[in-house]
Amino acid sequence: MARPARLRAGSRSSENAADLIGGVNLDVSDPVLARTLLDLSQTAQISDSLKVGRQILDGIATHNALHRGIVEQAGFAVLKAPDIPSILVETAFISNPDEELMLRSAQHQQRFAASIADGIRRCFAKSPPLARA
Repeated sequence: MARPARLRAGSRSSENAADLIGGVNLDVSDPVLARTLLDLSQTAQISDSLKVGRQILDGIATHNALHRGIVEQAGFAVLKAPDIPSILVETAFISNPDEELMLRSAQHQQRFAASIADGIRRCFAKSPPLARA
């Protein structure tokens, strides 16, 4: 019976160990193969996250001014699940009085939430996730 691969100590070991919690099964005995599978999974996840982010950003732009019209990448732990696309949506700067006022508006909140949901639907309609056995 094969044992799950253990990552060796190093600069990314704790980061990768945390990523394994995300649901990628690395039930292989070869640590090089385990690292390769994890890297492939993370590369696919980043690609999918950027696609979802682009769809959502396009939807948000229809009713909200964007500070930057591009999807940015960040190394936050909450964005590193290797098995699902992950995004972080920055809604506004509360230090900006006009943006804070918009965030307090129920109508603006509803439009913002709807644009996020629509972006997710559009993205997954174009590229549905594969079924897992």
